[in-house]
Amino acid sequence: MGRFLLALDQGTTSSRAILFDRSGHPCAMSQKELTQHYPEPGWVEHDPEEIWQTQLAAARQAMQIADATAADIAAIGITNQRETTLLWDRRTGKAIQPAIVWQDRRTAERCTELANLHCGERIARITGLLPDSYFSATKLEWLLKNVPNARSLAEQGHLAFGTVDSFLLWRLTGGQVHATDKTNASRTMLYDIHQRAWSQELLELFNIPLGILPNVFPSISDFGFADPDLFGGDIPVLGIAGDQQAALYGQECTEPGMAKCTYGTGCFLLMHTGEVAQPSSNRLLTTIAAGSEEVPSFALEGSVFVGGAAVQWLRDELGIIRHASEIEELALTVPDSGGVYVVPAFTGLGAPYWNPHARGAILGLTRGVGRAHIARATLESIAFQCQDVMEAMQRDYGQPLTELRVDGGASANDFLIQFQADISGVPVRRPQCLETTALGAAMLAGRQSGFWRDAESAWKLSAEFIPQMQTSQREKLLAGWKDAVNRVNG
Repeated sequence: MGRFLLALDQGTTSSRAILFDRSGHPCAMSQKELTQHYPEPGWVEHDPEEIWQTQLAAARQAMQIADATAADIAAIGITNQRETTLLWDRRTGKAIQPAIVWQDRRTAERCTELANLHCGERIARITGLLPDSYFSATKLEWLLKNVPNARSLAEQGHLAFGTVDSFLLWRLTGGQVHATDKTNASRTMLYDIHQRAWSQELLELFNIPLGILPNVFPSISDFGFADPDLFGGDIPVLGIAGDQQAALYGQECTEPGMAKCTYGTGCFLLMHTGEVAQPSSNRLLTTIAAGSEEVPSFALEGSVFVGGAAVQWLRDELGIIRHASEIEELALTVPDSGGVYVVPAFTGLGAPYWNPHARGAILGLTRGVGRAHIARATLESIAFQCQDVMEAMQRDYGQPLTELRVDGGASANDFLIQFQADISGVPVRRPQCLETTALGAAMLAGRQSGFWRDAESAWKLSAEFIPQMQTSQREKLLAGWKDAVNRVNG
């Protein structure tokens, strides 16, 4: 057995590869930026070839950094941006159209139409999702309808659909395997999470032929072998999970009631609900959690569309900071936000509001407000949005959270994480390895390969943030936030 596990972490803005050793320590990492394409307002696309080439280059470079050969790699685990939709020709492996990214809103009107046709309740019962352009189904429907010859090619059996994991697996295996895992399937709005099978009813609703869909396996499975020409030898692919479910697994939130938040471009909160597919009365999503076939498991999920992207906005559009790392120091130069609230609804509001038409706002401005107040209010807005989701989760689950585990780039910001603990009223725990998405993918592959035993833990605590804010202050701030959101949402 090799010395390392190789995690392929294909995200929205970059493709990364990380080698983990037996202690769960990241030993080598490579990251390649991914170009964002905005061909029309509300459209977001990626070049599928760039997705593949950057991911392959990152993997090769990480192995080179660690002086590792294929024989040193026990297994590959894949984690990926979810919902992003690709359609490729089986004969060539080439995509017939740019990938439609999860952020893309071109099918928003179609989702409104579905809601008006009263399809939303049925879709939610089958998939655990709300009809939204966020998910893959309407993106795939759009491709089949709008790409020349796509429908006829699909009906002839020449096309394959997949989320990013499926496309990477197809390329890794030299076109030998067309498959996905249950976590990614559960984000397509085509998968019956209760029957754990593609829904014939929804395929008919969206006019999608079954033959273009991948086979679906548990996250811990034998997914085939990477082509030896890629890395100089056979390496098994033994784990796949969508990025947020991978992070939930990497945070070792595998018991009911445990929750994590990933602070990235957006923020994603998941609470494990065990074997119960907990329906939501508070506009959250019910999704499949990563794991093995023996014990099916589920999670509640809420998505904040703009998290770290709000800091990028301060840097790139407003010029308030030059580097994202400067925001914490600037925010701490003032004792509070001066009554300012930033609602960063740049692409609408996510859970629990699901309003694609909402737009951002800065409220509470006075003559005394400066750049530091706006910087602080922007950081606070990330925690406020996450608190909205946490409140909804606790109402759905019927029990209060006892802790929140955090990861992602912005979780390194001590001010943000302390404010999250204060405004949420629960301890927040940050692990030593913030790369829990990639770690989760590695852990899935590691469990299947025997690299790690089930009892072994790769999660190690780095810091714990205990709530310090007075209840009266917390309630005042939350009331101000609710008022600000209502103004934007209304």
